[in-house]
Amino acid sequence: MRPLFLFFILFSFTYASEQIFPAHIGSIFGGGGGRSREPKYKIEFHPEDSPFHPDDDQESIVMPDKNGQKFICYLPKVEREKSGKPVIQHNISSMIVETEKRVKQKTPDELLEVLKGPCFLRQEGWWSYEFCYQRKLRQLHVEDDKVVQQFVLGEYDPEATAAFNQNLSDISTLKDPRSKDASQRYHAHQYTNGTLCDLTNKPRETEVRFVCSEPRAMISSITEISTCKYALTVQCPSLCKHPLFQEERPVWHTIDCNVLPKDYEDAKVRQENRNVEIVMVTDSENSDSESEQ
Repeated sequence: MRPLFLFFILFSFTYASEQIFPAHIGSIFGGGGGRSREPKYKIEFHPEDSPFHPDDDQESIVMPDKNGQKFICYLPKVEREKSGKPVIQHNISSMIVETEKRVKQKTPDELLEVLKGPCFLRQEGWWSYEFCYQRKLRQLHVEDDKVVQQFVLGEYDPEATAAFNQNLSDISTLKDPRSKDASQRYHAHQYTNGTLCDLTNKPRETEVRFVCSEPRAMISSITEISTCKYALTVQCPSLCKHPLFQEERPVWHTIDCNVLPKDYEDAKVRQENRNVEIVMVTDSENSDSESEQ
């Protein structure tokens, strides 16, 4: 299965509040609800003058890139627990508390300050979603660079955000029921007083959920959790600096690839050639023995 897995990767590869609590992932427009603790893989291509040097027992496979150039790629060694799952280092509450005693830890809101400035945009077919941090969230339809239809899904409400977070605990832990190990913490802001909803006769509102995720800040999903009530998930690398988010960071493994040497001969081919040599030698010995008789 691992060679097929690597085949898929190679051809898919293109160059004031402090409350934190788990995210629920419902039906998502456009996906993006992956399990955060599962290991992720990246491919690193090494130049001929500085090749990767694998361990003696490291698995390898020969694969071409999109231009047909062949590489020999070495699969990473993934340490596993008895359960068979990749080993992931978890933070312990006591360690977090001790760390916060020594160093003044920034709050999630302080870490999210980097999101101020340009708005974030995500396109979902007919609709686009524009999120402006601590300002508003809009659902737009754009034609020829002009907004021809829009709904405001909520404007930032600091009072509702403070009240919402005040009733929650940092140690709250809930899991996505569809996954055995998908526990994704998030920090939430409330956006209220959006465009009036025809179905409920109430303003639209959105809960914006900030999660620790790399490599860049972006809107990862939007869900309508009930009529005209939404949940927007925003990936934010800066949140990964907070201790309570550390255990949610994915484990990254590197697949190292060297340019295939011209004189490279696959182990299977070498074995086949060796078998041919043995057969030829045996046939030759038998022929000599018969001629002597």
